[in-house]
Amino acid sequence: MGLTRIEPARLEELMSETAVPGRTRRTSGRLADGRPVGQMSGDRGTGRHLASSYTDLTRRVREEGLLGRTLGFYLLLSAGLILALGGAIAGLLLLGDSWWQLMIAAVLGVIFSQFGFLGHEAAHRQIFTTGKTNDRVGQLLGTALAGISHSWWTNKHSRHHANPNRIGKDPDIEGEALAFYEAKAERRRGLSAMIARKQGYLFFPMLTLEGINLHFASVRFLLSPASPAKSRWLELGLITGRFLLYLGLLFWVLPMGLALAFLGVQLAVVGIYLGATFAPNHKGMPIIPAGTKLDFLSRQVLTSRNIKGRFWPTVLMGGLNYQIEHHLFPSMPRPHLARARQLVKAHCQDLGVPYTEVSLARSYATVISYLNRVGLAARDPFVCPVASRLGRD
Repeated sequence: MGLTRIEPARLEELMSETAVPGRTRRTSGRLADGRPVGQMSGDRGTGRHLASSYTDLTRRVREEGLLGRTLGFYLLLSAGLILALGGAIAGLLLLGDSWWQLMIAAVLGVIFSQFGFLGHEAAHRQIFTTGKTNDRVGQLLGTALAGISHSWWTNKHSRHHANPNRIGKDPDIEGEALAFYEAKAERRRGLSAMIARKQGYLFFPMLTLEGINLHFASVRFLLSPASPAKSRWLELGLITGRFLLYLGLLFWVLPMGLALAFLGVQLAVVGIYLGATFAPNHKGMPIIPAGTKLDFLSRQVLTSRNIKGRFWPTVLMGGLNYQIEHHLFPSMPRPHLARARQLVKAHCQDLGVPYTEVSLARSYATVISYLNRVGLAARDPFVCPVASRLGRD
């Protein structure tokens, strides 16, 4: 699995001098081989050195042309997905009143998720060089086709990239459905506490609702007067038009019950697919306390996890299997991430910075185990609070 994997409980130890000098506390942390973090080779591991080493890494990445755009790849992929979408719609029309339509619904869920990946890449400026062009393509692929607000996703995901796994800063660990760190779980009461204590086992079943949540969050963001949406009315129009066309087609071709089942399967597949793609990247990796400062390279590498494999994981996960490289170089096109992995892994090994890379199955097992462990911090709903304070069961 690459270099030493960090368990969340060891984050405190691993923040010795990877933190920016003068801005946070120091500890006496050590790596698994006994070397103090920040003193891997003399003073090489100080925050200043790690920052300069990232500059050196970036220079090498640029020299190899890994930040150059790969427009042909994205045009070919987009064309393939549009053809697949057309084929799925043709299948929907030809099958008519048949429960085999649920297979078409599952296929549509995968296609919409793949369009979501492209919208994500457009938000990161991975497709074109200009921001305006990327925004328009993101609105076409992510909003008009996948039904997810480009503005909402860009706002939320940018905050995640700036502070991955940081308490109070990363929106991806501050949701209410699951507790991603102990302090969050400790505040749970009643039914919420019951769910938290088994949340690892409930994680994948709960993902069936994530597709609905993505659409709801998009519309709520666009309708909020306080949201910084750039193209509020355009995106609302695209989402509204999409659902009118989509639902109109379903209820025109299929009877009510089958149409609702079709929609449910499609939304469930989107939720499971996207959730199962994004979850392995950070869940179960170190959680950074709110007041702790880290240099950019340490902040991104220590909190991210790669998935082993090159071809199929890249196809299935939209390049997010190279999560470490994606966080270090978020505008890098998908086809260049495999080569960047070789450079980044060697760079981290030279510095003594742990680089986490596991199989997809291992990542899921880690996520489930981690969520269950965190969930145990939730109050047992069957224990009397008064008796608990008095030290009685």
